[in-house]
Amino acid sequence: MFSCWLSRLCGGLSTPTGRVTHLIQGSLSRRLMLSSQRRIPELNSFVARTNTCGELRSSHLGQEVTLCGWIQYRRQNIFLVLRDFHGLVQVVIPQDESAASVKKILCEAPMESVVQVSGTVISRPPGQENPKMPTGEIEIKVKSAQLLNTCKKLPFEIKDFVKKTEALRLQYRYLDLRSFQMQYNLRLRSRMVMKMREYLCNLHGFVDIETPTLFKRTPGGAKEFVIPSREPGKFYCLPQSPQQFKQLLMVGGLDRYFQVARCYRDEGSRPDRQPEFTQIVDISDVFRNTKVGFLQDALSKPQGTVKAICISEGAKYLKRKDIESLRKLAADHFNQEVLPVFPKANRNWNSPVAKSIMEEQRSELIRLMEIQEDGVVLLTAGEHRKACSVLGKLRLECADLLEARGLVLRDPALFSFLWVVDFPLFLPKEENPGELESAHHPFTAPHPSDIHLLHTEPKQVRSQHYDLVLNGNEIGGGSIRIHDAELQRYILATLLKEDVKLLSHLLQALDFGAPPHGGIALGLDRLICLVTGAPSIRDVIAFPKSFRGHDLMSNAPDSLPPEELKPYHIQVSWPADSEAEKSSLNQPYHPES
Repeated sequence: MFSCWLSRLCGGLSTPTGRVTHLIQGSLSRRLMLSSQRRIPELNSFVARTNTCGELRSSHLGQEVTLCGWIQYRRQNIFLVLRDFHGLVQVVIPQDESAASVKKILCEAPMESVVQVSGTVISRPPGQENPKMPTGEIEIKVKSAQLLNTCKKLPFEIKDFVKKTEALRLQYRYLDLRSFQMQYNLRLRSRMVMKMREYLCNLHGFVDIETPTLFKRTPGGAKEFVIPSREPGKFYCLPQSPQQFKQLLMVGGLDRYFQVARCYRDEGSRPDRQPEFTQIVDISDVFRNTKVGFLQDALSKPQGTVKAICISEGAKYLKRKDIESLRKLAADHFNQEVLPVFPKANRNWNSPVAKSIMEEQRSELIRLMEIQEDGVVLLTAGEHRKACSVLGKLRLECADLLEARGLVLRDPALFSFLWVVDFPLFLPKEENPGELESAHHPFTAPHPSDIHLLHTEPKQVRSQHYDLVLNGNEIGGGSIRIHDAELQRYILATLLKEDVKLLSHLLQALDFGAPPHGGIALGLDRLICLVTGAPSIRDVIAFPKSFRGHDLMSNAPDSLPPEELKPYHIQVSWPADSEAEKSSLNQPYHPES
């Protein structure tokens, strides 16, 4: 087996001489054969346990075992349930006088204390089997026990059904990780990443290459984290993606490259970066002659539009507080006003503005949006992209609310994929609509059919950019890249007004015979989130940051004293409103008498 695998591996490698190949293959083969002949124990000499808690079955009856784990549950000082990462097992606490010391340890140790027990695997008494537990047919008759570490009072119980706020979970993440759901999510993530590597490397000849974490500023795209260096006035940046390295590896002939890369984006509390793709109906024409002020204002602007979505049976299942929470979400995260309209429902929730719309455009709205009984219309107006983004988000929020009330809208076992293509290459800058910015990134190649428009109508140019959507969520995006140095230079300097000196290394590389190339990046966190059904990507990351980018467990980011900043030639400039706060932090604490 090893020889076959090794032959296939070495057969695909190009080496300077056949002799080198022979020597490497022979040496590795000998080492692999020797190691395969030795029996590698499942547990090394530093581990006291003989088995894990979740693996014992009726086939182990009569065996002497040593187990280690956390005390999950104790009942009447007769039984306790021991837990490790493999599962649960029931332990019988000895009641005879000769084992008083063992009983004392197991009965007095607080919940979640770590204990080691040794004993015999026995059958549970007839009728006391637990079919819900994989180990439910057996139990451990304890002979000896050792308290490895005691546990203080917990901030919350380590049980999945116990409700905890996310802030509390993040503050005590090391405890939250003990839960069954987090164990399942992270172990599934590990298996998925391993399968990805096996598929790409073993079946398709990809090469896994790690690219640097410290790099330089990249024009365009998301904001980057800045890292000071010891050279005055010079800084590193954490890469928002390994985009440039991907292209440089293609220039270097390392096609079919991949890596599981950590990407850093300083986006604070911004909403989802990408607009949602949704069935939005454009109803601008219905309101061309409306007297409603905010609709008139929106339609008078170049990119202004009026859009709406219909929530079927929304009037039947959504409460007034739900509608208000949706409006608040739109205002807080998108700065958009959303108007709920109930065209057919017998509800007195319509605002004066909504009543005005009902009088003017009710029949046309019902016809255009095919509104049924109990349907609710969520209507917004503004710039096209913002209107689509807010309604896309509200559509998903409404689905969550309706499913919480018992409606079945989405099959969690169904994976529906969709490719989104023909994106524009450029978009108007939000802060200055007269200037352009890249819709994807500045290295995306224009569509071959639209290259002639670059010099005359760049806003009309489509890109070779593609997004992969799963169940309505973007899980990946990529593009065919620009491999022509002159075209790349023209787009950067002339159309995007970027400083090409920042990318001189890339432009130079493109001049040395860069082949046509492209790629795609999958959002691993989001993909695993969808596979596990987790409500947030923070539930599939071991130590995530909060919504505002803080580590609630360690209180990062944290301040540094001036003497530690001195080698980096920087000092903190405190905002005026925080001077008083800074001074108070430096004052000694005097409790009230």
